[in-house]
Amino acid sequence: METILLIDDNSDMLDFLSVILGDYYNLHLALNAEVAQNILDKEIIHLIVSDIMMPGIDGLELCKLIKSNVEYCHIPIILLTSKNTYSSHIEGLEVGADAYIQKPFSSELLQVQITNLLKNRSKIKEHFSSSPFEDVRVMAHSKTDEVFLKKLDKYIKDNIKNPNIDIDTLAEHMFMSRTTLYRKVKSISSLSPKELIDITRLKMAAGLIAENEYAIYEISQKVGYSSQSIFTRNFQKYFKMSPTQYYKSLPRA
Repeated sequence: METILLIDDNSDMLDFLSVILGDYYNLHLALNAEVAQNILDKEIIHLIVSDIMMPGIDGLELCKLIKSNVEYCHIPIILLTSKNTYSSHIEGLEVGADAYIQKPFSSELLQVQITNLLKNRSKIKEHFSSSPFEDVRVMAHSKTDEVFLKKLDKYIKDNIKNPNIDIDTLAEHMFMSRTTLYRKVKSISSLSPKELIDITRLKMAAGLIAENEYAIYEISQKVGYSSQSIFTRNFQKYFKMSPTQYYKSLPRA
């Protein structure tokens, strides 16, 4: 079940949102931006619904902060507002909001917006995991995400022959704590850092199989597997076919 962060300084609105969404999602509630930021630092959040008009840091400023922070910028944000002007709508989209809903709104409209945003993210994650040649940056939803994923991918590939890539060292390379790296990677890809490393190994292996220059056992060693049987099992798990079947499925010139 996905987790949604609801932000509104009106407790009645939070109660209303909790009633219409509570049966379908895990919910975290925040009465202001400061509380919301504390939750973001501790939890894996899949989507944010925030009011715009709040004291202190308002919804627009919070949206801008989140979308410029590498730790959270992948999280889709729906902004709620009572302003009924074209300029306010544009302003919401300019700070990076993924959707903008005017109050009062129907519960069905909000639910559909949430479902569509989460479903689109899920499809992209599944496509990346199951497609041998899909680049990790397909999961990027912003330039900040793209830079993060490119740097992460390069480190893994540079150390691909090492069967035991150290997650703490990887986190240090990304200028994050181990916990923050886990939360970021899990949220953006639905994979743990270890699983992402495994998929990167297998995608590189798929490329080597297509080149047809090495035996399967050599390829497994080149991408950091000490056991060919584990390599074959993992390849089958993610790509739904064995390395040999994959080679036979490739088009011939």
